[in-house]
Amino acid sequence: MGIAACVFAVLAIAWAGFTATGFIRPLFLPSPGAVLARLTELWTSGQLRADMGVSIYRISVGFLISTLVALPIGMLIGSYRAWEAAIEPFVDFIRYMPVVAFVPLTILWTGTGDAQKFLIIFIGTFFQQVLLVMDTVKAVPRDFINLGRTLEMPEWQILRRIVLPSAMPAIWDALRISLGWAWTWLVVAELVAATSGLGYRITTAQRFFQTDLIFGYLLILGMLGLATDQAMKYAGRRLFRYLEIR
Repeated sequence: MGIAACVFAVLAIAWAGFTATGFIRPLFLPSPGAVLARLTELWTSGQLRADMGVSIYRISVGFLISTLVALPIGMLIGSYRAWEAAIEPFVDFIRYMPVVAFVPLTILWTGTGDAQKFLIIFIGTFFQQVLLVMDTVKAVPRDFINLGRTLEMPEWQILRRIVLPSAMPAIWDALRISLGWAWTWLVVAELVAATSGLGYRITTAQRFFQTDLIFGYLLILGMLGLATDQAMKYAGRRLFRYLEIR
């Protein structure tokens, strides 16, 4: 933690140094003080809090929907070759399509409300999550599964009591990775079709060359992403303590 804080401090000092020299115009690189002042103003007015709340709500719901659907499908195709042969080619086919290309279609299908943001997050993360879960399930030792079948456990019990607990630590790491993608696709959706949210404010600021606001909201996005990533990392250490080597 201390090393990470030092790295961020060095970057902040370098940023302040570049802007203090006047070598770079504020239009292209605003000073840390100007960015902080703008964020303070937006926080006091309530706009920043409102935009953060909207974006956090969208990312939470969209990511949760994607995870709840991807988890059972990934386990299924990772455990049974017939299901893998039926589903994996389609998942591979869709995941190579650029998510940005779906933005105008999702607007036509659902409008510009929150449902469109949920759908973009789903498209951007679901297919990747399915394959990540599939790979982690495949890594479960076959001896564990064969033991369950030797004990004549039903297949659904094998999945629930053997496969899922064995694969869950790796699945958690996969979800942590895909959460970063979810943030990216949320911002893309808000940049293109939105009337609120952090991405929308960046687009609005771009029109008026308000680079201090753009930098400020980018910093907020980075902090929110880092906070959610570290929260999942911490939760993973708490949930899977038995994996730690003392």
